[in-house]
Amino acid sequence: MADIRVTGRMVNFSRLTFDTNDENLIRQQLTKILDDTAAHGTVVILDTTVKQELISLIQLLVSLNLQPMAVIDGLLSDQAKSIQFPILPADRPLQRIQPTEEKHISVDTREQHPEKEPTQTTNTVAYTTCYHNEMLRTGQCLIQEHGDVILNASMNSGSEVISSGNIYIYGGAKGRVIAGASGDTKARIFCQALNAELISIAGTYCIADDIPLHVQKKAAHIYLNEEQKLVFEALEI
Repeated sequence: MADIRVTGRMVNFSRLTFDTNDENLIRQQLTKILDDTAAHGTVVILDTTVKQELISLIQLLVSLNLQPMAVIDGLLSDQAKSIQFPILPADRPLQRIQPTEEKHISVDTREQHPEKEPTQTTNTVAYTTCYHNEMLRTGQCLIQEHGDVILNASMNSGSEVISSGNIYIYGGAKGRVIAGASGDTKARIFCQALNAELISIAGTYCIADDIPLHVQKKAAHIYLNEEQKLVFEALEI
């Protein structure tokens, strides 16, 4: 038996891009962001538009309970090489497009957790469902960070749809489909013709070559089971 195994688990990370090297300002702004988003412990990759002292920056982020994983190839590359810190290739960003329509609802968390003591902070959480009526074309990305995505058309290869919640595609899925992007293991994916380059729910992913044959190019429902493994079900339509 081999002593090394490769498993299909994607690390959830955030990309931090710095437009300043003022560490006091970085600490101040990041502290506020982390307090507002409860993102402590997040794995981060680093990018910058100005010169930085990499080691000092890493130490600063660690002190804020973030986990620096790598840098984007650019201004930090030479310093990263000198300390054998990972370098990721610069990506060609997709064009983030606006959905055709968005609907917002607010949920009172006190109704979900009545046993908790009320606080002075807000007790409502906003959820958004975005609807997009046009084909998602190559190079385009549709993102919903606080809810579900409903795509009323197909998506081409080289496109991407990302949702913190569920994804519904009323057409062919040929790009990258990423649901539960914030770690929601209950998120689900539905599509009318599954031919995706990548499927992911809450970081667990499957590439095109590993999508089961019984759902390829067919209507499908995808979710995580109790063992956090992707389940592909063919739908009768």
